[in-house]
Amino acid sequence: MTFQELNIIPPILKALSKEGYTSPTPIQEQSIPGVLAGRDLLGCAQTGTGKTAAFSLPIIQLLSEQTSSVSTGRRIRSLILTPTRELALQIDENIKAYSQFTNIRCTAIVGGVSQKAQERALHQGADILIATPGRLLDLLNQKRVDLQFVKILVLDEADRMLDMGFIHDVKRIITKMPAKKQTLFFSATMPPEIDKMVKSLLVNPVKVEITPVSSTVDRIEQSVYLLEMGNKQNQLNLLLEDKSIVSALVFTRTKRGADRVTKDLAKINVSAQAIHGNKSQNDRQNALRNFKSGATRVLVATDIAARGIDIDELSHVINFNLPNIPETYVHRIGRTGRAGLSGTAISFCEVDELPFLKDIEKLIGKTIPEVKDHPYPMKRIPQSFKSGQPSKSSNSKPASSRPAGSRPASSNAAASTKSASARSASARSEQPKPKLQTKAKANPPRKPKSEWFKKESKASR
Repeated sequence: MTFQELNIIPPILKALSKEGYTSPTPIQEQSIPGVLAGRDLLGCAQTGTGKTAAFSLPIIQLLSEQTSSVSTGRRIRSLILTPTRELALQIDENIKAYSQFTNIRCTAIVGGVSQKAQERALHQGADILIATPGRLLDLLNQKRVDLQFVKILVLDEADRMLDMGFIHDVKRIITKMPAKKQTLFFSATMPPEIDKMVKSLLVNPVKVEITPVSSTVDRIEQSVYLLEMGNKQNQLNLLLEDKSIVSALVFTRTKRGADRVTKDLAKINVSAQAIHGNKSQNDRQNALRNFKSGATRVLVATDIAARGIDIDELSHVINFNLPNIPETYVHRIGRTGRAGLSGTAISFCEVDELPFLKDIEKLIGKTIPEVKDHPYPMKRIPQSFKSGQPSKSSNSKPASSRPAGSRPASSNAAASTKSASARSASARSEQPKPKLQTKAKANPPRKPKSEWFKKESKASR
């Protein structure tokens, strides 16, 4: 199928041709006709499937066909909400490319930078607004944004907005828009809170599901290193001696961990920059530009900051820390192997992360090959892991009984352990408690008041 067959208007076709787009991806092919017909859309798709164009192209076309009155000025007629600054700026860049031969104007507002320039852009007018929930809510409270003319709402990566605590902000923002509007909803997973939101927002939606989160791209070569505690940095340094690793996106669990890995790589003269929530927006954009241009060989990121990183020629993804949510692993490695290219995903695993590895393998339905020829092997592998017994530290269900794309009940290992402890305590509390047979200890003999006064006087000195 071609974009012409999807009834895309000539100005957008011209832009797509200029940007090198040849044919639509499956999610674009299945989504665009329904959106052009004015239908609500529920899209379940992971990163790298082309969903930005799937909603952007029909929005540009619909707004182009609905010319606004010159006297009323340019009003916000479409709002796109995203969880992170990088993703908002990436969408803004894509929409500007797709709409370059139309009269559509878009702007992005994100946190982490001064809002003055964003206020000026809003004052000049925009047809499409791309925003992160926090900054948009600030501007709404300051009455600098008017959403009463929004006709099309897009919620992108809704599950990530839930993870980041934005879901209540999103609900407040929705109350500022007309009740009657077209809503396009995208989420890689469908936890209960998101499913409830879908039912309240969407009316008879077109449902599109592309590449379920439980599957991984076949062309990505996966491997895992089982490492003795404290040797991840040594193994990373050793890996990066291989010059064939042209670019590597390294994932850490924490911001502090990202900074530490970056600093240690600098010691061996490997060009690396960190990107996470504690960095200013300018620093984050600078790190991303350097990585895309090849000036920086390694980008070290946390999961949240990595949203919006879209690099076609990324050769390697390295999991310095395994994620405790198996679906996150699929999202991480999906950042390599794009645009028809092959990719490599390497994971480091210490003994306390073995339960995470087991859950990942359940989700993807296969065992990740172990690399054994390295100088830091795990000395003692627990018998439960060797025998293939279920992980005790995770509440996730076996792959056969858990729907594709669902999330485990807990969001981290600590919560799982706490939950298990609570269940155990509850079970114990239901059983009758045996009576204690031990005798109570006698109180110690009381000291004379004269000794009290001496002690008090000594203490005061």
